Amino acid sequence: MKVGVFAVMFSAMKFEDALDYIKSVGVQAVEVGCGGYIGDAHCKAAELLADDDLAAAFKRAVDDRGLEISALSAHANPLHPNPEIGEAHRTYVTNAIKLAGKIGVDTIVTFSGCPGGGPGDMHPNWVTCPWPPDFSKTVQWQWEEVMLPYWEETAAFAKELGVRIAIEMHPGFCVYNAGTAIALREAIGPTIGTNFDPSHLFWQGADLTDTIRHLGDSIYHFHAKDTKIDPINTGINGVLDTTSYREFSKRSWIFRTVGYGHGEETWRNVVSNLRLVGYDGALSIEHEDGLMSNREGFEKAVKFLQDIVIQEQPGAAFWA
Repeated sequence: MKVGVFAVMFSAMKFEDALDYIKSVGVQAVEVGCGGYIGDAHCKAAELLADDDLAAAFKRAVDDRGLEISALSAHANPLHPNPEIGEAHRTYVTNAIKLAGKIGVDTIVTFSGCPGGGPGDMHPNWVTCPWPPDFSKTVQWQWEEVMLPYWEETAAFAKELGVRIAIEMHPGFCVYNAGTAIALREAIGPTIGTNFDPSHLFWQGADLTDTIRHLGDSIYHFHAKDTKIDPINTGINGVLDTTSYREFSKRSWIFRTVGYGHGEETWRNVVSNLRLVGYDGALSIEHEDGLMSNREGFEKAVKFLQDIVIQEQPGAAFWA
C-alpha cells in the first residue's frame, strides 16, 4: 500500500514542479486530473492523445521521479441531461479511458453520473427517498433507460483497452453508497469497481469497516479524505445539508484532512480492512479542508498516513 495524492490540489503549479514537491515529502503515487469538475491543468487528455511525444513526456515526468500514476481522474457527470454539458463530460470520461490505455495506467476514476428526472428534464435529479411513488419511478427510469445503457457501452470500451473504471460513491449521483455501487457492478461486470472515498460515507452514517468488507475486491482506488460531523448542527438539521461549503460553522458536516474528522484508530481500521480485502494500491490524499491551506493539509495527511500504512511483504509467513 502506498501514500499517494490527488494532484489537482496543486493545479496552480507546473506539473513538473508539483511532482518535485510531491516527491520531496515522501509520496509514492499521483492521481492526475484530466477533465470534468476537477479541471485538466496537468493533463489535457485530448492533446496528449493527439501527440505521442507529448504523451510520452507526460508519463516520463512521473516515471523519472520514481513516482507512479495511481489513476487518471475525470470527475464528471456523463449522464447530465443538458446535451452540451453531458456530451462534454462523456468526452472527458472517454478521453481518460483512451489516455490510460495509451500510457499504461490501469484505472480511471469518475462518477456514475445522474440524469434528469425523466425525458425532457434539463437538470440532474438525485432522489433520496422512495415515496411518493414518483420518486421510485424516477430512479427506475434513470437506471434502466439512461445509466445502465451508458455504462454497458463505456465499460466494454474500457475493457478492450485494459482499463478499470473506479466509480466514486458520491451523493448527488446515482451511485452514492455500497448498495448502489454493487448494483451497478453486478449489472455491468467487473470492469466497474469503486473509488472508495470515506468522506462521503462518514456523513451518510455508513460503517467504513463493514463497507470495505462488503465491497471487497471491487475497490479499485482509494481517496484519503476525512469528514467532521458537527453534533450541534446535525442534531438540529440532520445530515442532509445544502448550506454552502464556505459556511463552516453552520454546516452539519465539513470535509477535513485525515485525522481531523476521525482519529487514528478509525483510520488504522480502514487501512487494515483494505489490506484484508486485498487492496494494495494508493491512499490518494484529496484535500478539500477549508480550514487548512493545501500544503498544510497535504503534509499533515502524509505524515498521518505514513505512520499507519501497511506495506505488502512478499513471501511473508503467517502462523497457521
